[in-house]
Amino acid sequence: MSSKSAGGAHDETALNVSDNKAGLWGWFSGIIVFALIAVPLSASFAFATNPGTQQLFAGRLEDATKGGYQAFWWVVTLLLLALPVLVGYGVAKMSGRALAIVGAIVALFVIAIMVLGQVFIF
Repeated sequence: MSSKSAGGAHDETALNVSDNKAGLWGWFSGIIVFALIAVPLSASFAFATNPGTQQLFAGRLEDATKGGYQAFWWVVTLLLLALPVLVGYGVAKMSGRALAIVGAIVALFVIAIMVLGQVFIF
């Protein structure tokens, strides 16, 4: 019986190491996403805290109220702040197969956006 309990303890330790690696990959991917969105995050924060920037969006947002303009940019800022946390959590908790599927879908969307941008913009 003691050999079974020792094997069970070893299996539990192996699971904890696997969970720690997944957590580290989650942190790493969250930091990378945070680095990628740093400029849009700082821009959205600047737009949210300075209502005078509303004139920069002439034609699109000039009819919005100052409160609505600021609320819009605060929502964008909060969503951008949540993105690295969500990506890190997803990487830490999802299986390898699910991550591969999500990565493939994102890659297809990026390719489609690039192709459509080349066709319709240039």
